[in-house]
Amino acid sequence: MELRQLRYFVTLAEELHFGRAAAREHIVQSALSQQIQRLERELGVRLLDRSTHHVALTPAGAAFLIEARQILDHVGRAGQAARNAVASAPTLRVGIIDAGYDTMPQILREFQHAHSDITIHQVEAGTPEQYRQLADGRLDIAIGPAGQTPAAVESKLIRLDPLGVLVPDGHDFADMTDGVRVAALADEPLLLGEESQTPELNQFVLELCRSAGFAPTIYEGTVESTRAAADLVLQRRCVHCVPSSFRTSTRPGTTWRPLIEPATHYPWSLLWYDANPSPHIATVIDSARQLAERLGWLEPAVPSTGPTPGGGAPSVTSHSDEPV
Repeated sequence: MELRQLRYFVTLAEELHFGRAAAREHIVQSALSQQIQRLERELGVRLLDRSTHHVALTPAGAAFLIEARQILDHVGRAGQAARNAVASAPTLRVGIIDAGYDTMPQILREFQHAHSDITIHQVEAGTPEQYRQLADGRLDIAIGPAGQTPAAVESKLIRLDPLGVLVPDGHDFADMTDGVRVAALADEPLLLGEESQTPELNQFVLELCRSAGFAPTIYEGTVESTRAAADLVLQRRCVHCVPSSFRTSTRPGTTWRPLIEPATHYPWSLLWYDANPSPHIATVIDSARQLAERLGWLEPAVPSTGPTPGGGAPSVTSHSDEPV
């Protein structure tokens, strides 16, 4: 049982409507339903009576709701107590989508070189969870796509990251050093990430396939990390589309190749809550700017035919983002 499952259940119990509950949690309705079903299987009881037009708590669900709320309250107080205990020490709380990507680690090394006295806490969380933690102060700054950020979350574009495909060594794509045509993905089982973790990247990849004139064959399983995705690729069950910043963590036995026709760039942005008082946010942004200039992260800033996270007209940047 996971804390997010408890939170999803409490939200659904308050709304008694899957659509509204999913909107509150910044996830799609199918992901919410999947997590509730998983919770019920783990508990071995039915928490909800649901039909096409009706959602209601069962007696077991009503009893579980009381305890679930108490657990979430205790976790919140525990987190606040921990933050209060280190309030006197300079700290920076940073959100990352997946430890397999190298963009934020590089930025933090740049930042830490000039500010060695600041303690950095990295939190691995999907983009919807990052938005919540930015809003309630559990995170100071995060990294992710900025196409669907809430109004109170500010963003700065820092990297236009070539999108590619991860395949097992020996696959036909592995020999295509100049790149793999997007249309070639039509003949491959394509692995997507867990919807509650990487909804923007999933949508980005699906829109890219549609722009090339086909609907991909989706591999039935899902994963919550790029390392787990690499395991499935290594077993030759599927291929997986990821930005180039994952290449440094590629598992031996797999190969990353860029996608071409169209060549597409995934936009990474720094994200922070506009009311956050941390004095370190501006310093992190400045470190990112210097690194982006030195490594040429924003050089592919010409219009591309690829999609953007959040949909809309094709472009390499999000609708409200500006480069650092």
